[in-house]
Amino acid sequence: MEVLCLVKFIITLMRFFLNIIYGLIKIVTRPHKKIIFLSRQSNGPSIDITMLSDKIKQLHPEYEVVILCKKIGDGLSGKISYCFHMLKQMYHLASCEVVILDSYAILVSLLHHRSSLLVIQMWHSVGTMKKFAYSILDKPEGSSSIIANAMKMHHNYDYILCAGEGYRDHLAEGFNYPTDKIKILPLPRVEVLQSEAYSNSTKEIIYKIHPELKNKKNILYVPTFRKDKEEGNKFIEAVDNLEKAFIPYSRQYNLIIKAHPLSGFDGGYEDFSSFNMLFIADYVISDYSCIIYEAAIRHIPLFFYTYDYESYMSKRDIYMDYKNELPNKMFDNPSDLLSAIDTNKFDMANQDAFLSKYVKYKRPHITADIVDFIWEHKKA
Repeated sequence: MEVLCLVKFIITLMRFFLNIIYGLIKIVTRPHKKIIFLSRQSNGPSIDITMLSDKIKQLHPEYEVVILCKKIGDGLSGKISYCFHMLKQMYHLASCEVVILDSYAILVSLLHHRSSLLVIQMWHSVGTMKKFAYSILDKPEGSSSIIANAMKMHHNYDYILCAGEGYRDHLAEGFNYPTDKIKILPLPRVEVLQSEAYSNSTKEIIYKIHPELKNKKNILYVPTFRKDKEEGNKFIEAVDNLEKAFIPYSRQYNLIIKAHPLSGFDGGYEDFSSFNMLFIADYVISDYSCIIYEAAIRHIPLFFYTYDYESYMSKRDIYMDYKNELPNKMFDNPSDLLSAIDTNKFDMANQDAFLSKYVKYKRPHITADIVDFIWEHKKA
Protein backbone atom coordinates (compact mmCIF):
# COMPACT_ATOMS: atom_id res chain seq x y z
CA MET A 1 0.00 0.00 0.00
CA GLU A 2 2.90 2.39 0.79
CA VAL A 3 4.33 1.77 -2.68
CA LEU A 4 0.96 2.51 -4.28
CA CYS A 5 0.65 5.74 -2.30
CA LEU A 6 4.11 6.79 -3.46
CA VAL A 7 3.18 6.02 -7.08
CA LYS A 8 -0.04 8.00 -6.63
CA PHE A 9 1.97 10.99 -5.34
CA ILE A 10 4.35 10.80 -8.33
CA ILE A 11 1.43 10.61 -10.78
CA THR A 12 -0.29 13.58 -9.10
CA LEU A 13 2.92 15.60 -9.35
CA MET A 14 3.37 14.57 -12.99
CA ARG A 15 -0.23 15.55 -13.74
CA PHE A 16 0.34 18.99 -12.18
CA PHE A 17 3.43 19.72 -14.32
CA LEU A 18 1.85 18.31 -17.49
CA ASN A 19 -1.11 20.64 -17.05
CA ILE A 20 1.22 23.63 -16.60
CA ILE A 21 2.96 22.76 -19.89
CA TYR A 22 -0.38 22.16 -21.58
CA GLY A 23 -1.74 25.44 -20.25
CA LEU A 24 1.18 27.32 -21.82
CA ILE A 25 0.63 25.53 -25.13
CA LYS A 26 -3.07 26.50 -25.05
CA ILE A 27 -2.09 30.14 -24.57
CA VAL A 28 -0.01 30.23 -27.75
CA THR A 29 -2.29 28.05 -29.91
CA ARG A 30 -5.89 28.30 -31.04
CA PRO A 31 -8.19 25.51 -32.19
CA HIS A 32 -8.82 25.37 -35.91
CA LYS A 33 -10.43 22.98 -38.37
CA LYS A 34 -8.45 19.93 -37.34
CA ILE A 35 -9.36 16.43 -36.18
CA ILE A 36 -6.79 14.14 -34.57
CA PHE A 37 -6.61 10.41 -33.96
CA LEU A 38 -4.64 9.09 -30.97
CA SER A 39 -3.71 5.44 -30.48
CA ARG A 40 -1.31 3.36 -28.42
CA GLN A 41 -2.44 0.11 -30.07
CA SER A 42 0.33 0.11 -32.69
CA ASN A 43 2.82 2.34 -34.47
CA GLY A 44 0.56 2.68 -37.48
CA PRO A 45 -3.14 3.38 -38.02
CA SER A 46 -5.66 0.55 -37.75
CA ILE A 47 -8.10 -0.12 -40.58
CA ASP A 48 -10.76 1.71 -38.53
CA ILE A 49 -8.65 4.85 -38.18
CA THR A 50 -7.66 4.73 -41.86
CA MET A 51 -11.24 4.32 -43.05
CA LEU A 52 -12.63 7.03 -40.79
CA SER A 53 -9.86 9.53 -41.57
CA ASP A 54 -10.31 8.93 -45.32
CA LYS A 55 -14.06 9.46 -45.03
CA ILE A 56 -13.55 12.72 -43.11
CA LYS A 57 -11.19 13.97 -45.83
CA GLN A 58 -13.72 12.99 -48.47
CA LEU A 59 -16.77 14.58 -46.83
CA HIS A 60 -15.05 17.55 -45.17
CA PRO A 61 -11.90 18.37 -47.17
CA GLU A 62 -11.59 21.73 -45.43
CA TYR A 63 -10.50 19.88 -42.25
CA GLU A 64 -6.95 18.85 -41.45
CA VAL A 65 -6.65 15.25 -40.22
CA VAL A 66 -3.68 14.25 -38.03
CA ILE A 67 -2.98 10.63 -37.07
CA LEU A 68 -0.76 10.02 -34.03
CA CYS A 69 -0.18 6.29 -33.50
CA LYS A 70 2.65 5.17 -31.27
CA LYS A 71 3.12 2.33 -28.80
CA ILE A 72 5.05 2.91 -25.59
CA GLY A 73 8.37 1.26 -26.38
CA ASP A 74 10.35 -1.14 -24.21
CA GLY A 75 13.10 0.02 -21.90
CA LEU A 76 14.16 3.52 -20.89
CA SER A 77 14.71 4.71 -24.46
CA GLY A 78 11.19 3.63 -25.42
CA LYS A 79 9.71 5.55 -22.50
CA ILE A 80 11.75 8.68 -23.27
CA SER A 81 10.72 8.53 -26.91
CA TYR A 82 7.07 8.34 -25.89
CA CYS A 83 7.47 11.37 -23.61
CA PHE A 84 8.54 13.47 -26.61
CA HIS A 85 5.60 12.04 -28.54
CA MET A 86 3.31 13.23 -25.73
CA LEU A 87 4.54 16.81 -26.26
CA LYS A 88 3.46 16.47 -29.88
CA GLN A 89 0.09 15.16 -28.70
CA MET A 90 -0.29 18.20 -26.41
CA TYR A 91 0.18 20.61 -29.29
CA HIS A 92 -2.41 18.89 -31.44
CA LEU A 93 -4.88 18.49 -28.55
CA ALA A 94 -4.61 22.22 -27.87
CA SER A 95 -5.17 23.14 -31.52
CA CYS A 96 -7.88 20.70 -32.70
CA GLU A 97 -11.67 20.57 -32.50
CA VAL A 98 -12.09 16.80 -32.19
CA VAL A 99 -9.96 13.92 -30.89
CA ILE A 100 -10.84 10.29 -31.65
CA LEU A 101 -9.29 7.44 -29.66
CA ASP A 102 -9.27 3.66 -30.00
CA SER A 103 -7.73 2.92 -26.59
CA TYR A 104 -6.77 4.66 -23.33
CA ALA A 105 -4.81 7.83 -24.10
CA ILE A 106 -2.91 9.17 -21.09
CA LEU A 107 -3.07 12.88 -21.93
CA VAL A 108 -6.74 12.87 -22.94
CA SER A 109 -7.65 11.66 -19.46
CA LEU A 110 -5.07 13.59 -17.43
CA LEU A 111 -5.21 17.09 -18.93
CA HIS A 112 -7.64 19.99 -18.54
CA HIS A 113 -8.92 20.55 -22.07
CA ARG A 114 -10.76 23.42 -23.66
CA SER A 115 -14.52 23.11 -23.26
CA SER A 116 -14.77 23.19 -27.07
CA LEU A 117 -12.87 19.89 -27.51
CA LEU A 118 -15.02 16.91 -28.52
CA VAL A 119 -13.57 13.58 -27.31
CA ILE A 120 -14.83 10.35 -28.85
CA GLN A 121 -13.68 6.91 -27.73
CA MET A 122 -13.85 4.48 -30.66
CA TRP A 123 -12.89 1.33 -28.76
CA HIS A 124 -10.80 -1.11 -30.80
CA SER A 125 -12.94 -4.23 -30.31
CA VAL A 126 -15.99 -5.01 -32.45
CA GLY A 127 -17.74 -7.00 -29.72
CA THR A 128 -17.52 -7.88 -26.06
CA MET A 129 -15.92 -10.71 -24.13
CA LYS A 130 -13.38 -10.15 -21.35
CA LYS A 131 -14.01 -7.53 -18.67
CA PHE A 132 -11.69 -4.52 -18.61
CA ALA A 133 -10.89 -1.23 -16.83
CA TYR A 134 -13.40 -0.31 -14.09
CA SER A 135 -15.04 -3.75 -14.27
CA ILE A 136 -11.90 -5.42 -12.88
CA LEU A 137 -10.30 -2.82 -10.60
CA ASP A 138 -8.18 -4.41 -7.84
CA LYS A 139 -8.50 -7.86 -9.43
CA PRO A 140 -5.51 -9.91 -10.67
CA GLU A 141 -6.06 -8.92 -14.32
CA GLY A 142 -7.02 -5.33 -13.56
CA SER A 143 -5.45 -2.10 -12.38
CA SER A 144 -5.19 -0.83 -8.83
CA SER A 145 -8.08 1.50 -8.02
CA ILE A 146 -5.55 3.89 -6.43
CA ILE A 147 -3.51 4.10 -9.65
CA ALA A 148 -6.60 4.19 -11.87
CA ASN A 149 -8.00 7.15 -9.95
CA ALA A 150 -4.65 8.94 -9.96
CA MET A 151 -4.35 8.42 -13.73
CA LYS A 152 -8.00 9.50 -14.18
CA MET A 153 -8.45 6.37 -16.25
CA HIS A 154 -10.88 6.92 -19.16
CA HIS A 155 -11.89 10.42 -18.05
CA ASN A 156 -13.01 13.28 -20.32
CA TYR A 157 -14.89 11.28 -22.98
CA ASP A 158 -17.95 12.91 -24.47
CA TYR A 159 -19.13 9.77 -26.24
CA ILE A 160 -18.12 6.12 -26.56
CA LEU A 161 -18.96 4.21 -29.73
CA CYS A 162 -20.49 0.77 -29.40
CA ALA A 163 -21.13 -2.06 -31.88
CA GLY A 164 -24.57 -3.13 -30.64
CA GLU A 165 -27.20 -2.97 -27.91
CA GLY A 166 -25.97 -6.11 -26.14
CA TYR A 167 -22.58 -4.46 -25.74
CA ARG A 168 -23.82 -1.12 -24.32
CA ASP A 169 -24.04 -2.03 -20.62
CA HIS A 170 -20.66 -3.76 -20.76
CA LEU A 171 -18.93 -0.66 -22.12
CA ALA A 172 -20.77 1.58 -19.66
CA GLU A 173 -19.48 -0.56 -16.79
CA GLY A 174 -15.95 -0.91 -18.16
CA PHE A 175 -15.52 2.81 -18.86
CA ASN A 176 -17.60 3.91 -15.84
CA TYR A 177 -19.95 6.10 -17.92
CA PRO A 178 -23.75 6.38 -18.03
CA THR A 179 -25.37 4.41 -20.84
CA ASP A 180 -26.58 7.59 -22.57
CA LYS A 181 -22.94 8.32 -23.41
CA ILE A 182 -22.63 4.97 -25.22
CA LYS A 183 -23.73 5.40 -28.85
CA ILE A 184 -24.55 2.49 -31.18
CA LEU A 185 -22.14 3.03 -34.07
CA PRO A 186 -20.12 -0.06 -35.12
CA LEU A 187 -16.47 0.26 -36.12
CA PRO A 188 -15.71 1.08 -39.77
CA ARG A 189 -14.19 -2.37 -40.29
CA VAL A 190 -17.69 -3.85 -40.01
CA GLU A 191 -18.35 -2.16 -43.35
CA VAL A 192 -15.44 -3.85 -45.15
CA LEU A 193 -16.27 -7.22 -43.59
CA GLN A 194 -19.45 -7.04 -45.69
CA SER A 195 -17.79 -5.64 -48.81
CA GLU A 196 -17.48 -8.04 -51.73
CA ALA A 197 -14.95 -5.76 -53.44
CA TYR A 198 -12.69 -5.71 -50.35
CA SER A 199 -13.17 -9.46 -49.90
CA ASN A 200 -12.23 -10.26 -53.50
CA SER A 201 -9.15 -8.02 -53.52
CA THR A 202 -7.92 -9.45 -50.20
CA LYS A 203 -8.41 -13.02 -51.41
CA GLU A 204 -6.50 -12.24 -54.59
CA ILE A 205 -3.53 -10.87 -52.64
CA ILE A 206 -3.43 -13.80 -50.20
CA TYR A 207 -3.81 -16.45 -52.92
CA LYS A 208 -1.04 -14.84 -54.95
CA ILE A 209 1.41 -15.29 -52.07
CA HIS A 210 -0.09 -18.54 -50.73
CA PRO A 211 -1.57 -20.40 -53.73
CA GLU A 212 -1.76 -23.58 -51.61
CA LEU A 213 -4.74 -22.06 -49.78
CA LYS A 214 -6.85 -21.74 -52.91
CA ASN A 215 -7.77 -25.32 -53.75
CA LYS A 216 -8.94 -26.63 -50.37
CA LYS A 217 -11.32 -25.38 -47.72
CA ASN A 218 -9.55 -23.33 -45.05
CA ILE A 219 -9.95 -23.83 -41.32
CA LEU A 220 -8.68 -20.75 -39.46
CA TYR A 221 -7.72 -21.17 -35.80
CA VAL A 222 -7.56 -17.80 -33.99
CA PRO A 223 -7.16 -18.31 -30.22
CA THR A 224 -6.98 -15.58 -27.63
CA PHE A 225 -3.69 -14.72 -25.93
CA ARG A 226 -2.74 -16.67 -22.80
CA LYS A 227 -0.61 -14.53 -20.51
CA ASP A 228 1.17 -16.72 -17.98
CA LYS A 229 3.69 -19.47 -18.63
CA GLU A 230 1.44 -22.34 -17.52
CA GLU A 231 -1.32 -21.19 -19.87
CA GLY A 232 1.22 -20.81 -22.66
CA ASN A 233 2.44 -24.37 -22.19
CA LYS A 234 -1.14 -25.67 -22.29
CA PHE A 235 -1.70 -23.71 -25.48
CA ILE A 236 1.33 -25.24 -27.22
CA GLU A 237 0.12 -28.70 -26.19
CA ALA A 238 -3.41 -27.92 -27.44
CA VAL A 239 -2.06 -26.75 -30.81
CA ASP A 240 0.03 -29.90 -31.08
CA ASN A 241 -3.04 -32.04 -30.36
CA LEU A 242 -5.07 -30.11 -32.93
CA GLU A 243 -2.39 -30.56 -35.61
CA LYS A 244 -2.20 -34.31 -34.93
CA ALA A 245 -5.99 -34.66 -35.05
CA PHE A 246 -5.99 -32.72 -38.33
CA ILE A 247 -3.77 -35.19 -40.22
CA PRO A 248 -6.69 -37.37 -41.48
CA TYR A 249 -8.39 -34.24 -42.86
CA SER A 250 -5.36 -32.68 -44.54
CA ARG A 251 -6.36 -33.82 -48.05
CA GLN A 252 -9.61 -31.84 -47.93
CA TYR A 253 -8.66 -28.87 -45.73
CA ASN A 254 -5.89 -26.43 -44.87
CA LEU A 255 -5.32 -25.63 -41.19
CA ILE A 256 -4.21 -22.03 -40.67
CA ILE A 257 -3.09 -21.15 -37.14
CA LYS A 258 -3.03 -17.42 -36.35
CA ALA A 259 -1.94 -17.10 -32.75
CA HIS A 260 -1.66 -13.74 -30.99
CA PRO A 261 1.65 -11.98 -31.91
CA LEU A 262 2.70 -11.95 -28.24
CA SER A 263 2.30 -15.73 -27.91
CA GLY A 264 5.60 -16.37 -29.71
CA PHE A 265 3.94 -19.04 -31.87
CA ASP A 266 4.68 -18.94 -35.61
CA GLY A 267 1.90 -20.57 -37.60
CA GLY A 268 3.55 -19.87 -40.92
CA TYR A 269 1.29 -17.12 -42.22
CA GLU A 270 2.76 -14.12 -40.45
CA ASP A 271 2.57 -11.93 -43.56
CA PHE A 272 -1.20 -11.51 -43.10
CA SER A 273 -3.25 -10.51 -40.07
CA SER A 274 -6.01 -12.62 -38.55
CA PHE A 275 -8.46 -10.04 -39.86
CA ASN A 276 -7.28 -10.49 -43.45
CA MET A 277 -7.28 -14.27 -43.13
CA LEU A 278 -11.01 -14.14 -42.41
CA PHE A 279 -11.59 -13.41 -46.08
CA ILE A 280 -10.27 -16.81 -47.16
CA ALA A 281 -11.61 -18.80 -44.17
CA ASP A 282 -14.39 -21.36 -44.63
CA TYR A 283 -14.51 -22.23 -40.92
CA VAL A 284 -13.20 -20.42 -37.83
CA ILE A 285 -12.07 -22.05 -34.59
CA SER A 286 -11.66 -19.72 -31.63
CA ASP A 287 -12.28 -19.56 -27.90
CA TYR A 288 -12.48 -16.31 -25.89
CA SER A 289 -11.42 -13.93 -28.67
CA CYS A 290 -13.60 -11.10 -29.98
CA ILE A 291 -12.65 -12.07 -33.52
CA ILE A 292 -15.69 -14.36 -33.35
CA TYR A 293 -17.88 -11.30 -34.06
CA GLU A 294 -15.90 -10.41 -37.16
CA ALA A 295 -16.10 -14.02 -38.39
CA ALA A 296 -19.84 -14.06 -37.70
CA ILE A 297 -20.33 -10.87 -39.75
CA ARG A 298 -18.84 -12.79 -42.69
CA HIS A 299 -21.19 -15.71 -41.90
CA ILE A 300 -18.28 -18.08 -41.34
CA PRO A 301 -19.29 -21.10 -39.21
CA LEU A 302 -17.80 -20.78 -35.72
CA PHE A 303 -16.42 -23.61 -33.61
CA PHE A 304 -14.98 -23.31 -30.10
CA TYR A 305 -11.85 -25.13 -28.93
CA THR A 306 -12.09 -24.57 -25.18
CA TYR A 307 -9.64 -27.16 -23.84
CA ASP A 308 -8.84 -24.91 -20.84
CA TYR A 309 -12.34 -23.62 -20.06
CA GLU A 310 -12.35 -24.34 -16.31
CA SER A 311 -8.86 -22.99 -15.60
CA TYR A 312 -9.30 -19.99 -17.92
CA MET A 313 -12.61 -18.95 -16.39
CA SER A 314 -11.20 -19.32 -12.88
CA LYS A 315 -8.70 -16.55 -13.69
CA ARG A 316 -10.79 -14.30 -15.97
CA ASP A 317 -13.93 -12.24 -15.70
CA ILE A 318 -16.06 -12.02 -18.82
CA TYR A 319 -19.26 -10.09 -19.45
CA MET A 320 -21.38 -12.71 -21.17
CA ASP A 321 -22.85 -15.99 -19.96
CA TYR A 322 -20.28 -17.87 -22.02
CA LYS A 323 -21.64 -21.42 -22.00
CA ASN A 324 -25.24 -20.40 -22.59
CA GLU A 325 -24.63 -17.62 -25.11
CA LEU A 326 -22.15 -19.23 -27.48
CA PRO A 327 -23.88 -19.89 -30.79
CA ASN A 328 -22.27 -23.30 -31.35
CA LYS A 329 -20.86 -26.17 -29.32
CA MET A 330 -17.70 -26.06 -27.20
CA PHE A 331 -15.04 -28.78 -27.69
CA ASP A 332 -12.11 -29.83 -25.56
CA ASN A 333 -11.27 -32.76 -27.83
CA PRO A 334 -9.78 -31.68 -31.18
CA SER A 335 -10.86 -34.88 -32.98
CA ASP A 336 -14.50 -34.24 -32.06
CA LEU A 337 -14.10 -30.62 -33.13
CA LEU A 338 -12.72 -31.47 -36.57
CA SER A 339 -15.37 -34.14 -37.07
CA ALA A 340 -18.05 -31.52 -36.38
CA ILE A 341 -16.49 -29.23 -38.99
CA ASP A 342 -16.24 -32.05 -41.53
CA THR A 343 -19.91 -32.95 -41.07
CA ASN A 344 -21.10 -29.31 -40.93
CA LYS A 345 -22.54 -29.59 -37.43
CA PHE A 346 -23.27 -25.94 -36.69
CA ASP A 347 -26.32 -23.71 -36.34
CA MET A 348 -26.02 -20.63 -38.57
CA ALA A 349 -29.43 -19.26 -37.52
CA ASN A 350 -28.32 -19.35 -33.88
CA GLN A 351 -25.01 -17.75 -34.84
CA ASP A 352 -26.76 -14.92 -36.68
CA ALA A 353 -29.05 -14.30 -33.68
CA PHE A 354 -26.01 -14.15 -31.39
CA LEU A 355 -24.33 -11.67 -33.71
CA SER A 356 -27.40 -9.45 -33.99
CA LYS A 357 -27.46 -9.05 -30.20
CA TYR A 358 -23.92 -7.68 -30.05
CA VAL A 359 -23.27 -6.03 -33.42
CA LYS A 360 -25.61 -3.82 -35.41
CA TYR A 361 -23.98 -4.93 -38.64
CA LYS A 362 -26.96 -4.52 -40.98
CA ARG A 363 -26.38 -0.80 -41.21
CA PRO A 364 -25.40 0.87 -44.50
CA HIS A 365 -22.79 3.65 -44.63
CA ILE A 366 -21.28 2.78 -41.23
CA THR A 367 -18.20 4.99 -41.62
CA ALA A 368 -20.17 7.93 -43.02
CA ASP A 369 -22.61 7.58 -40.11
CA ILE A 370 -19.73 8.07 -37.65
CA VAL A 371 -18.58 11.17 -39.53
CA ASP A 372 -22.14 12.55 -39.47
CA PHE A 373 -22.33 11.86 -35.73
CA ILE A 374 -19.08 13.78 -35.14
CA TRP A 375 -20.34 16.76 -37.10
CA GLU A 376 -23.69 16.74 -35.30
CA HIS A 377 -21.93 16.88 -31.92
CA LYS A 378 -18.95 19.11 -32.69
CA LYS A 379 -18.73 21.90 -30.13
CA ALA A 380 -16.69 24.39 -32.14
